[in-house]
Amino acid sequence: MKETRLPAKADAKSPAGADIRFIMDGTTGNMIHSTVPPGQINRATVHATVSEFWFVLEGQGEIWRKDEVEERVTALVPGVSIDIPVGMAFQYRNVGEMPLTFICITMPPWPGDSEAMHLAGAWQPTV
Repeated sequence: MKETRLPAKADAKSPAGADIRFIMDGTTGNMIHSTVPPGQINRATVHATVSEFWFVLEGQGEIWRKDEVEERVTALVPGVSIDIPVGMAFQYRNVGEMPLTFICITMPPWPGDSEAMHLAGAWQPTV
């Protein structure tokens, strides 16, 4: 049985460029809190073995997602949830005046930064 608190400071940077705080880990997945400062455009990324679910807490952003069938940009605003299946290209950015924050759940647990590969995305990254 585990219990955690949100750390006061970021623990690390995601491969895409967000500040991340580790919240929970287990045998089936991990949970992190991500923060993207105003104006930041993260690197486009694709994962080799991990899927993600996101839930937006605060701020305004956009996420570009592309797979073999579909490509779209989704507004990231409080209350929105999105999925990123294994092998889907994605890139996100903060388009608001305050930090964009969201909860991210990875399945299976994050194996390390070699999991993520960078590629060309919808926007020019700022990180």
